[in-house]
Amino acid sequence: MFYGEYKHTIDAKGRLFIPVKLREELGEKFMLSKGLDKCVCIYPMQAWNEFTERLEKLPVAKERRIRRYFYSGAYECTLDAQGRIILSQMYRDFASLEKDVVIVGNRTHLEIWSEAEWEKEQQFINNEDIIKELEELDF
Repeated sequence: MFYGEYKHTIDAKGRLFIPVKLREELGEKFMLSKGLDKCVCIYPMQAWNEFTERLEKLPVAKERRIRRYFYSGAYECTLDAQGRIILSQMYRDFASLEKDVVIVGNRTHLEIWSEAEWEKEQQFINNEDIIKELEELDF
């Protein structure tokens, strides 16, 4: 399970260090994908397979754009010898990733946010809204 926030920087070659604690749970191969928000997601293969199984159950005629969104922006990835991943220019442009980033745990996967975008996202998260959403979900 992924949790916590980890601040790191992307180097000039688009490489991002992944903390050791997170690497162990990611495994040797994992998937990168565009997130629904302005972030890049990292899925361990098992979590990616579970996610795509749910996508495959969607009716093609209605949900083909959803599938295109996730599949066209997905790439298999591995760590280099120093524990880094390479974020392609497509991902960096999509999520406004320049230098300072935050890796955020989100239970089944990780999210990579630009520090500025993560700060904006935090403005939308407050206790009252979370309580209201939990009540609406009968949690």
